[in-house]
Amino acid sequence: MRTLIFNIKEIVGTYSPDIHLVKGKEMKKLPSVKNAWMLLEGDSIVEIGTGTPPEHADERVDAKQGIVFPTWVDSHTHMVFAGNREGEFVDRINGMSYAEIAQRGGGILNSAEKLRRASENELIEAALHRIQGVIKTGTGVIEIKSGYGLTVDAEMKMLRVANKLKSLQPLPIKTTLLGAHALPLEFKDDKAGYLKLVCEKMIPQAASEGLAEYIDIFCEDGYFDVDDTNRVLDAGVKHGLKPKTHVNQFKSIGGVQASVDHHAISVDHLEELEDEDIDALLGSSTIPVALPLCSLFLSIPYTPARRLIQAGLPIAIASDYNPGSSPSGNMNLAVALACIKMKLNPEEAINAATINGAACLEWSHLYGALSKGRKASFFIANNIPSYSFLPYSFGENHINAVYIHGKKVV
Repeated sequence: MRTLIFNIKEIVGTYSPDIHLVKGKEMKKLPSVKNAWMLLEGDSIVEIGTGTPPEHADERVDAKQGIVFPTWVDSHTHMVFAGNREGEFVDRINGMSYAEIAQRGGGILNSAEKLRRASENELIEAALHRIQGVIKTGTGVIEIKSGYGLTVDAEMKMLRVANKLKSLQPLPIKTTLLGAHALPLEFKDDKAGYLKLVCEKMIPQAASEGLAEYIDIFCEDGYFDVDDTNRVLDAGVKHGLKPKTHVNQFKSIGGVQASVDHHAISVDHLEELEDEDIDALLGSSTIPVALPLCSLFLSIPYTPARRLIQAGLPIAIASDYNPGSSPSGNMNLAVALACIKMKLNPEEAINAATINGAACLEWSHLYGALSKGRKASFFIANNIPSYSFLPYSFGENHINAVYIHGKKVV
């Protein structure tokens, strides 16, 4: 099946197949092809060109002078969860802090209680609804973390659901075990006991059943410290899981260095950033990831992206879709906030949400850019004068069509 997309105003993110990550000053460049056409065969791109398009195609799609973007790659989500936490939203408005809510049994523990009661079918149905929503706003690849079970059975339930979702909807998914997300009530005064459970039962089972590809931990004051992080990442690596970590959301306590020491694929959050954190990242392969929707929702600082880019580092953007601190997977808004609040140029923000996001999932040879041999996952935005208009007009969804693996899904 050969499909021709023609009458394209501009195709953005046309990186050559050998480019899988952009960093520093290179992030301000966004290669594109104007007055273009794109030929698909099956699930892949076979050619991009200008001028007169090929005549032979099984299907011809008029883009009507729309701009074609690679689909967003959301490399940090907690898409599988039960219920919601709108009550805590009101509590914060009334003056309670995130930490105060957590101390009274809210926050992650609130979600864990609801998830344990939910069936796999209930979790699947809710997650499918969320996925349908993020596809409409241009997301074409996601990562899903566990972390709201906090028992072996419940964490495995989350991961089983995430893996079942791979065959129930079009988005490619990678999965992450985040058993060390918080201390469950049963281990409130026994962190060592809970870490033993994570390292000796949870991680081996997730790995042996092929339920996760990555291992994660919330390295933060009041949750898990650097020694805990080293222990969990060591156990994960021992069982073939690659590290990705939550660090520096509220304080910098050494989690970045520990993550780099374990060759973490990414360090996510980084709302608080010290010079030594940047020094640790320099020369490493670890990718900093900003979560601007979380900063918006919790009214906490935004990741200082300009400092990272000026140091010559890459940065990615993800949604952190979860019920407590980012109840949205709208990557269009995340890109807009990266421009408005983090002072990224549109080119930098688009790169952060596409090719660099794909690099965080080790998939940038397939997704996050549009070139011959990459997967045909893209969206078409009509009636916009330039790609910069997408983050500028943050209150509207200008996406008219979304294609995943060469098939139109919106």
